[in-house]
Amino acid sequence: MKIRELKGEAITEAVRQLCLQANRTLPADVKAAMDQAIRTEPWPLARQTLGLLEKNLGAAAQKELPIWQDTGMACVLSELGQDVHVDGDLTAAVDEGVRRGYTEGYLRKSITGDPLQRKNTEDNTPAFLTLHLVPGDRCRITVAPKGAGSENMSRLGMLKPADGVQGVRDFVLETVRLAGANPCPPIVLGVGVGGSFDHCAALAKRALLRPLDTPNPDPYYAALEKELLQAVNALGIGPQGFGGATTCLGVSIEQAPTHVACLPVAVNISCHVTRRASVVL
Repeated sequence: MKIRELKGEAITEAVRQLCLQANRTLPADVKAAMDQAIRTEPWPLARQTLGLLEKNLGAAAQKELPIWQDTGMACVLSELGQDVHVDGDLTAAVDEGVRRGYTEGYLRKSITGDPLQRKNTEDNTPAFLTLHLVPGDRCRITVAPKGAGSENMSRLGMLKPADGVQGVRDFVLETVRLAGANPCPPIVLGVGVGGSFDHCAALAKRALLRPLDTPNPDPYYAALEKELLQAVNALGIGPQGFGGATTCLGVSIEQAPTHVACLPVAVNISCHVTRRASVVL
């Protein structure tokens, strides 16, 4: 077995570039969903609001500016091949990439070093790094900036197994109702089902990384994704809460085994600028 060495500086540079790309360019699948919503939205005010959001995206692209004012927490996922040796400290390399990207790109710094004492770190570090070991000799890095408006509306519930799929439906819809206009709809929903308390939340976050045009590979959950999307849009909250048929652009579900006495459900809400950018090193 040959071990491939990956320099920490290469990781830093990749993260720097991904921070800029993710904050300046909407993923193609999210942009396509926005375009489709504009074409099909029947409410005039809702269609006008979607048009303004689209205009903002165009201006940001033209001037190489962030597509949203809250450039978010730097959520970073590293899928590290088992045959890769990182030369240096992986966490430090990622943090340095975030520091450079947010400083050089004049992106808003939003991280406090302590949740209660509230002193800003002034460089948007530390990143929120999740590491998965995978087969192979490559390292895939994804940067997904996450704003607070939608993150604050996210929820996790420990349902009873007897609640079943209807309990999951009800929890998702209740979460969206409670959120209202706060997460700046149209939203994207990442839903985690199963696992443990903490694992379920991670599933919901990971679900947001899946392109909106890629359904769950399990037909049962793919059908549930479609059903939930229709039900959420039927709530009529609409773009920016002004009413309409476009409350949500997509629903992605990730599921995992769980305890016989548990049914954890997590809903991670993302706004219409669901940002993510990836690279393989």
